[in-house]
Amino acid sequence: MTLPKVVDDLVSAQNTFDSVAYANCFSETAVVSDEGKTHKGRKEIEHWIADANERYKAVMKPVSFEKNETESLLKAEVSGTFPGSPILMTFHLEIADELIQSLKTTV
Repeated sequence: MTLPKVVDDLVSAQNTFDSVAYANCFSETAVVSDEGKTHKGRKEIEHWIADANERYKAVMKPVSFEKNETESLLKAEVSGTFPGSPILMTFHLEIADELIQSLKTTV
């Protein structure tokens, strides 16, 4: 499966627990919605993913990728130190100018 570069970079950063590289996949004004919380801006996203990496040690294995008129959908098997691992998650991405503008996760 071929992923857009920014999505491939996001997966790689997640799987190496590199919170700086992960945050750099996002625009300066990006918004992430995860676990009922919203994180705005690259710095806040970096802190959020660093904390999530510490808590869950989650890695992701892409299963499918599709793009429609409004968003890109990455489905990935996510495993880590959380109940029910592994789970299939969908990452709803809005990408513009080769950076992620928004990310929302669903199970």
